[in-house]
Amino acid sequence: MEYILITGVTGLLGKEFVNFFLTNNYKVIGIFRNKEKFDSLFKKSDSLIGLEINLEQDNAIDTIIEYLEKHNIFPQYLVNNATNAEYHRVESNGFTLRENMINHYIINVIIPYELSFKIMTHKKSRLKKIVNISSMYGVIPYNPCLYNNPLTETPLQYSIAKSAMIHLTKELAIRFANENINVNSISYGGVDGRVDEIFKEKFAKITPLKRMMQPAEVVGALNFLLSDASNYMTGHNLIVDGGRTVW
Repeated sequence: MEYILITGVTGLLGKEFVNFFLTNNYKVIGIFRNKEKFDSLFKKSDSLIGLEINLEQDNAIDTIIEYLEKHNIFPQYLVNNATNAEYHRVESNGFTLRENMINHYIINVIIPYELSFKIMTHKKSRLKKIVNISSMYGVIPYNPCLYNNPLTETPLQYSIAKSAMIHLTKELAIRFANENINVNSISYGGVDGRVDEIFKEKFAKITPLKRMMQPAEVVGALNFLLSDASNYMTGHNLIVDGGRTVW
């Protein structure tokens, strides 16, 4: 049985990823910060290993590696999905504080880099594929027409970090190619589940498919990039946004 390590498993996307891969007979190693939330989302399963780790702590990556070593369960697949909405904050004048800019960069770029590199270079590594979960906002800026107050509701620090994650994907694809490891990213569009009806109506008007993505739809692209069907793809950013970035 193959192992897949997924960070940020208690988020909207992470929950869908875990349930899908458990259903499809993978062993899932899930990284989370909130045990109460983790326990409320997932039933106990022999195929699900939960690790309560704050990835922003200095020793977080080493803690993960030590656990993998102790239990000899190095994954074939890695999904860098963690983020932290607390760092979306923007000041009333539209200014982003340096700490929020830095923290988004740490969690969306530095942590995926360190985790990918340390698993890849470990002597027991079995890594075959890495997928970084980015966003359409790493491809295009926010559209002001969607928001009541664009100045404070559109965190450019998130967009910049996700854009950097896409370039990280390309760099790692080159650097890991000799190890036969594919590295790709996915830029999802708006996913239903966190916004009100008014926002959804606005979003539909500027999206060719005229709707937001349903949570269950996020797994298709990830499953493809982790499957043999994508074996000749690396360094690619797969955009799954209902056509939103076309307009």
